[in-house]
Amino acid sequence: MKPASVLLSLLLSLQPSFAAPQQPNIVVILVDDMGFSDLGCYGSEIPTPNLDALGAGGVKFTQFYNTGRCCPTRASLLTGLYPHQAGVGHMTEDKGVPGYQGRLNDSCVTIAEVLKPAGYFTAMSGKWHVGQNLGVTPWGRGFDRSLNAAAGGFYFPESPKAKLFLNGEEIANEDARLPKNWYSTDLWTTFGLKFIDEALAEKKPFYLHLCHNAPHFPLQVPAEEIAKFRGRYKTGWGAVRDARYARQQKMGLIDQNWPKAPRPKEVQPWVNVSAEEKDRFDHLMATYAATVHRMDKAVGDLVSGLKDRGVFENTLILFMSDNGGNAEAGPMGKTDGDPSTAGSSWFCGMSWAFAENTPFRLFKHYNHEGGIATPLIAHWPQGITAKGEWRTQPGHLVDIMATCVEVGQASYPAAFKGKPVTPMEGKSLIPAFANHPIERSALYWEHEGNAAVRVGDLKLVRQGRESAWELYDLKTDRTEQQNLAAAQPEKVAELAANWDAWAVRAEVKPYPAREGKKKGRGKKKAAAKN
Repeated sequence: MKPASVLLSLLLSLQPSFAAPQQPNIVVILVDDMGFSDLGCYGSEIPTPNLDALGAGGVKFTQFYNTGRCCPTRASLLTGLYPHQAGVGHMTEDKGVPGYQGRLNDSCVTIAEVLKPAGYFTAMSGKWHVGQNLGVTPWGRGFDRSLNAAAGGFYFPESPKAKLFLNGEEIANEDARLPKNWYSTDLWTTFGLKFIDEALAEKKPFYLHLCHNAPHFPLQVPAEEIAKFRGRYKTGWGAVRDARYARQQKMGLIDQNWPKAPRPKEVQPWVNVSAEEKDRFDHLMATYAATVHRMDKAVGDLVSGLKDRGVFENTLILFMSDNGGNAEAGPMGKTDGDPSTAGSSWFCGMSWAFAENTPFRLFKHYNHEGGIATPLIAHWPQGITAKGEWRTQPGHLVDIMATCVEVGQASYPAAFKGKPVTPMEGKSLIPAFANHPIERSALYWEHEGNAAVRVGDLKLVRQGRESAWELYDLKTDRTEQQNLAAAQPEKVAELAANWDAWAVRAEVKPYPAREGKKKGRGKKKAAAKN
């Protein structure tokens, strides 16, 4: 049976009261540095009514994964490959070996390049960050329209880092084609809808790849938004985390038997924080909350725009984050300047990231659950009949390509522009939408020597290349508190061998040359910019 016929049959079985939809429109929304528990529908106290509504009208995944870092996630999401296979095993510097070229390579295809031959109008708005500094651009990788930042890291047009590209043209931040006094979270949505209007004028289904820089540092948001949250965080990170944990248990997101991961030793108990510092930390988390809340408003603006254009019902919306909460800047965070203005530099730091990733361990960069677990909301009225249900099937960014190929009735190529293409690694999420299993052998991770493999409910994970492997049963212990490695050495050896074989196949190895101490210090500074 042909793939289109399989899709038709499946959709008819999923929704007997509907005719099978035409090729759906597809919107993928990726946010930046947002923790697992930062949405209301994932346990947060931050009001996110628009995303909560999408979750209530579709399905929410409890076990969806990213790569733990910005650039690798973007590469994996765009290509359906593990990031090293696409050439972006680290960030956007060429480290001289195949898996670490710092840009999308010529052996991968993007979702846009796959959907265009199937008749889609393809558009991208927001943060790109997969090698524009090395010549890889949205307009060169299949997108018909784009307004993008080469990397990211700004909100206001006055920011010294703000540089925009409109359909391949570098434009001034005050360009007449842009709204006056724009705020980047709103800007990406404004242009996403403009591009959708062009797709509708051409009578084509559309794929919109919308990548917010929110809530990545430097946290910046209008003062009136911050004021809404001032004072709410004077109870401290422990109390905020406890409240999120209780809500997650009540809503069925996490198992009642999973203990919270302990407070990191670097994070002091709130009772030991001075009154002056408590006010500073409250201001810091209020700014983060305001940034998330404003991002949610932009999602609501997008939804309203889709409804106004009559295309909401047959649009698949997928929402996720590129990594877990960010502990960069350490337990004290960073509060330089006024966060309601450009040029300021505010980082949440480890103390609040500990709450953002409730109930998990560790943060962005790492392959423990706190680094790689993300919400995934899937909403598609004509294709998903479930409303507000959880999906526990493990999924990964590599699955987004396979899902788009299936719902878009597209064909993933064996070659592109005369060069062979690496077969996609992922599995379509369509079965999971209907609460059927996703059949796969394993999921894998590696970033900066941190590594993991998950087979069924067993996860082997390590922190750094020189550390011992840890083994966890995620069904009973997803917060990774009971290390089974000593009790099950044969299983550790088996999974480690699986990981090693994957690492060779997926271009994780050869590793780039180790950096010296001096260069390593520079690397840490560079990491704080990404």
